[in-house]
Amino acid sequence: MELTYKEKFIKFMVENGVLTFGEFTLKSGRKAPYFINTGNYKKGAQLAKLGEYYAECIISNGIEGETLVGPAYKGIPLAVATAIALSNNHGKDLNYCFDRKEVKDHGEGGLFVGKQLTDGERVILIEDVMTSGKALREMLPKLEAAANVKVAGMVISVDRMEKGLNSDLSAVQEVYKEFGVKVYSIVTMADIISAIENGVIEGKEYLAKMKEYRTQYGV
Repeated sequence: MELTYKEKFIKFMVENGVLTFGEFTLKSGRKAPYFINTGNYKKGAQLAKLGEYYAECIISNGIEGETLVGPAYKGIPLAVATAIALSNNHGKDLNYCFDRKEVKDHGEGGLFVGKQLTDGERVILIEDVMTSGKALREMLPKLEAAANVKVAGMVISVDRMEKGLNSDLSAVQEVYKEFGVKVYSIVTMADIISAIENGVIEGKEYLAKMKEYRTQYGV
């Protein structure tokens, strides 16, 4: 049976050592049976495939926008790779831009590199993962200072579907409640559990702990 793009992405993460199983103590102090390390993406071929999966997520969810925005720094190569994949694979030639850490006061100036944003423009934010929503919270004021844009959505690689330390909502749910920005993910933790159950990836020995962790911390 042909794998879905979600299943292919989960296999891609495992094959590249980004998704691993075992026992890990997270920054939050929680002990998790899985770990996602996007720092293991470091080759051109990996980045090209990543862009294809992000593009597929945008198309599959019908997210309409004119410009991809990559928050510095991790979002920059992701937005570029996604723009290329949308053009090559889907015939959609979108703009892209990314923010500087400091406003440039010479040359072309400004806070954004690439497409200069204009009022009414629909933008799609591209980021790797969302832990607390910090990247979105930092980016929104920059966007508002540049132009009156409409954020059509934010795309991330994995939604952990995990409640925050001080909330029963996940980071994805919190930013939607606070800002009205919908966050789309290529895959969710539920998709990863299903991939193990269906034999798409190895790891049936971790299923019980994965489900137990979801019961305790999941949303």
